[in-house]
Amino acid sequence: MTTTGTTAEATAAPAEPDLTAAADALAAGTDAVDRACAHAVGMGDDHQCFLYDLAHTASALRICDSLLDWGALGDAEARLACGFIADALGEFHARLFAREAQWGLEPGALDAARDFVAAYRDPAYVATLAGLDAPSHLDEDFELVAETFRRFGEDKIAPAAEHIHRGDTDIPEDIIGGLAELGCFGLSVPEEYGGFASGSESDYLGMVIATEELSRASLGAGGSLITRPEILTRALERGGTEEQKKHWFPQIATGETMVAVAVTEPDYGSDVANLVVSASPTEGGWLISGTKTWCTFAGRADVLMLLARTDPDRRKAHRGLSLFIVPKPQAEGHSFQFTDEQGGTIEGRAIATLGYRGMHSFEIAFDDWFVPAENLIGGDDGIGQGFYLQMAGFENGRLQTAARAVGVMQAAYDEARAYADERKVFGQPIAEYQLTQAKLGRMAAIIAAARQYSYEVARMMARGEGALEASMIKAYVCKAAEWVTREAQQLHGGFGFAEEYTVSRLFVDARVLSIFEGADETLCLKVIARRLQTQSA
Repeated sequence: MTTTGTTAEATAAPAEPDLTAAADALAAGTDAVDRACAHAVGMGDDHQCFLYDLAHTASALRICDSLLDWGALGDAEARLACGFIADALGEFHARLFAREAQWGLEPGALDAARDFVAAYRDPAYVATLAGLDAPSHLDEDFELVAETFRRFGEDKIAPAAEHIHRGDTDIPEDIIGGLAELGCFGLSVPEEYGGFASGSESDYLGMVIATEELSRASLGAGGSLITRPEILTRALERGGTEEQKKHWFPQIATGETMVAVAVTEPDYGSDVANLVVSASPTEGGWLISGTKTWCTFAGRADVLMLLARTDPDRRKAHRGLSLFIVPKPQAEGHSFQFTDEQGGTIEGRAIATLGYRGMHSFEIAFDDWFVPAENLIGGDDGIGQGFYLQMAGFENGRLQTAARAVGVMQAAYDEARAYADERKVFGQPIAEYQLTQAKLGRMAAIIAAARQYSYEVARMMARGEGALEASMIKAYVCKAAEWVTREAQQLHGGFGFAEEYTVSRLFVDARVLSIFEGADETLCLKVIARRLQTQSA
């Protein structure tokens, strides 16, 4: 391992970036995680606390590993990479200390990383990262994508975001129409069906970039508008019939058909296999009955992507579920009620939320609501395949949620930097105090690392890989967004608690990120930890 100096030396003078030392320290952490994963094989719910911490630690170190090559691209990249890797290893040590036996590790398992962490987690070093901006290293086409959606966010979304949030109003139609004109709803729709997806890595990467920039302006009124069309598109791509693709893809791509997702039920959130909303066969189609909840954007949406039980035998669990495209009339405001030609009804009521406003999340009651037979995704072959088809959409939704988190973090960081430069306390700007600088420096490292790894996962998913990594980045980044937005608000002092300051909206919006698209605990225990255990078996 390359020597980075003693703790005393690192405190006296900030270290220079050393990627060789970073790689050596990370190797010690990765070895410890690998051994902990092997130790975890066969563990179940009696070890949830350990498995949860293991999932988060493995996720953070996976991001670290991606930063070694990125850090070699320039000085700023190297500085941020060393700062993030040291921070992740320090967090690992905090989880591990005095609990080594639970992890199957010996005391001192991370001692080989001690000097590196001492040097690059030192406040004097972390403070040097404040205000440090690294190049994106995107090519000209993607830079144009970023600039286009950033400008739209600044010009059209940001001016309306505060009013939408504080009044919990509907998203203006000019925002929806403007995004449709930019083609954002067709980013994942194949070119042959009127979209912009070419089958290359640019498909996923473009979506990530656009989502981040729109979320930077507003999570509820910007970045999240892309998610629901994206989820339905992926499900149709995986299992839809050719007729369904020809019918729905062009409408999704142009924004003519806006989409909401109806999966969660009042008694079953992430436990999808036990859903009870039923789809019963009838002449010409199906009758939907039951209650769905947390159906974001369901009022304005033209169709719902709905997961329902087509086999009444509950013992079949997820194998008895099918996926439907359920048409409904558009509705404004916080409630709606409609009756179809067969006498079936659909009724929705918006759930009041502390943030993530504008799209409105509805509880929806169906009573024999008719769905045409041709709207069963996959046709007859789609019966019993609904769980797998909706998971195909949700895997990409997790990556997109991570991109949303990056956008929210970047906005909070920008607000905090600007305020710190202006606000004077005890005779000088708070930006000149070490604690402020260290907070901003840690934010900068987290945001840069999250952004770069989201790009890498996008490229992996374009190759048909990256399902585990999409869950990992979602788990890490969404929790990190809570810290970044909290500290950005804290740096504003009392003004951060005032609704007139943007940072207060960013703080409450960030809170939803680790809840939806797979609650953090379920994602860590049922997806990440299980796959780590399987890989180590």
